[in-house]
Amino acid sequence: MKYLAWILGLFAAAVGFSLATDKSAYVLIVYPPYRFELSLILSIFLLIAILLCGYMLTRFVANVLSLPTYVKHFRQNRATAKAYKLQQDMLHAFFDGRFAVAEKAAVKAIDAGEKSSIYPIIAARSAHELREYKKRDAYLSVVDNEQVDDSSIRLMTTSKFMLDQRDPQSALKTLQALRDSGVTEHPGAMTLELKALQQTGSWDEVLKLLNKMEKRRLVDETFATQYRLQAWLGIIRQQKDLAGLKACLKKIPKDLRRRSKIVMTAAHALNKFGGGSTAQEMLADSLNSQWDSELVTLFGDCQEGDAVTQIQQAEKWLRVHRQDAGLLLALGKLCLHQKLWGKAQSYLDASISVHPSPEAYKALGQMAESLGKADDAARYFQRAMKLE
Repeated sequence: MKYLAWILGLFAAAVGFSLATDKSAYVLIVYPPYRFELSLILSIFLLIAILLCGYMLTRFVANVLSLPTYVKHFRQNRATAKAYKLQQDMLHAFFDGRFAVAEKAAVKAIDAGEKSSIYPIIAARSAHELREYKKRDAYLSVVDNEQVDDSSIRLMTTSKFMLDQRDPQSALKTLQALRDSGVTEHPGAMTLELKALQQTGSWDEVLKLLNKMEKRRLVDETFATQYRLQAWLGIIRQQKDLAGLKACLKKIPKDLRRRSKIVMTAAHALNKFGGGSTAQEMLADSLNSQWDSELVTLFGDCQEGDAVTQIQQAEKWLRVHRQDAGLLLALGKLCLHQKLWGKAQSYLDASISVHPSPEAYKALGQMAESLGKADDAARYFQRAMKLE
């Protein structure tokens, strides 16, 4: 088919060329009572000129008729480009920490008629960072509450503001309103709720929500461990008696039970409620698993149970940790409690030689008081005060 078209085109060109070169050929136009006779070449050129003029006139008319549409599209494209640049400037300023500039750009976009909720939200967050709370609330009111997506953004932003202002109860109410609007188990909302529960000290609820987030893989393992550790520390501190404290300690997962922070907090609480023997067991278990110089100091504060066994355990550790000031201090306190004055003096002096501490000087002062050495006691207490 392609070759046929070329052949036909060549024949047509040959015929046209032969006619054009034939000077005897002419075109006769009769319009009574007029009669026009033109050469064939001139007629062809006139016909081509007429066709070109007609084409150009048609294009001109079409362009004139489409001019309003073109102008409309041009203005729309220019407005879109301007809005995009404004948005980029706003976001760059916000994430660079230039909140005043970001707020100004957002307000400019709102005044220009931009309907996206991102502008009042960024303006509100910028005003919040600048601590201009009245302006912040005014920007939030611009967000269309009838649209679910915009409402979600507004409510979550409001919750974050409340948490920043240490008002967790208001944040929880706002998050409840978010759930009532149909947004349930939203990752960002659950993270905000976790922080709100943390601020209110609702540690049992923190653990429940944390388990739910872990099942949905919405929380990093390291992050979850830190929150769980903090929750159990809070629960330990909330206990009111020894029975409740012991029941709480049994519920703590094994991987957290030996953590230094858990053991230290639990030991303080147990000693407070008269559970020194239990504190001693926890400390020994943790120290046998992983040595902690700060933690071993508490071992000397456990004044219940078999003190001789405690001293023997501490001296066993001393074979490995000879230069541990905390261990020497603990041994000094234990010997002091048993009125082993010579050993207590020796251990406390050794602790001070490794690392002077107020606790060691206070222990020496207490021993001097017990022995009736008021001047020595005063001197030790003064040295303790200087180190505090």
